[in-house]
Amino acid sequence: MSCKRLLRSGACVALTLCAAAAAQVRAIPLDKQHTRLGFELSTRWGQTLEGQFPRYDGVVSVLPDGRHQVSLRMYTADVQITDHERYAQWARGSAFFDSAKFPEVVFISHPYDVSMLIAGGHIAGELVIRGIRRPETLTVEPAQCPRPALDCDVILSGEVRRSDYEMDSLKLAISDKVVFLLHARIEPPKEKP
Repeated sequence: MSCKRLLRSGACVALTLCAAAAAQVRAIPLDKQHTRLGFELSTRWGQTLEGQFPRYDGVVSVLPDGRHQVSLRMYTADVQITDHERYAQWARGSAFFDSAKFPEVVFISHPYDVSMLIAGGHIAGELVIRGIRRPETLTVEPAQCPRPALDCDVILSGEVRRSDYEMDSLKLAISDKVVFLLHARIEPPKEKP
């Protein structure tokens, strides 16, 4: 067999293996009826501002080795701050998320063992805000039911510094710390007819 033919057949085998592996990855969407994605900011006067991402896309991918991986896209143009429209406009504006230039906040986790959803633990991943990508970690609370993500929320939180993402405005009024809060469920499996 010629070298060229070997390379071609090797490339075909590699492509076939990649296609088979991709076919084994199952993507489960987040249940938008039950999932809530948000964040908290603290003012210098002790007030807590609660933010929400009412529009988002999220999937949990089940990898061929059984581990899971989460991908979230939260849309910044729709950010709301409960009972504070002025702060919501600031959060959507150029001083904070800058939704005109950066319409998404993205988090993609590293693969993790699904048992962590029951016992609790940490999920590492990459967070992108305002085009800046940084490693961040979410803390998973121990589950409140035997089938977390289906029968009860998976509750995750993570703390970031807004200055790490060039969100430096209103330093005197609002703390540098942003706490992301996620209450997530996946869509239940469809019943077979």
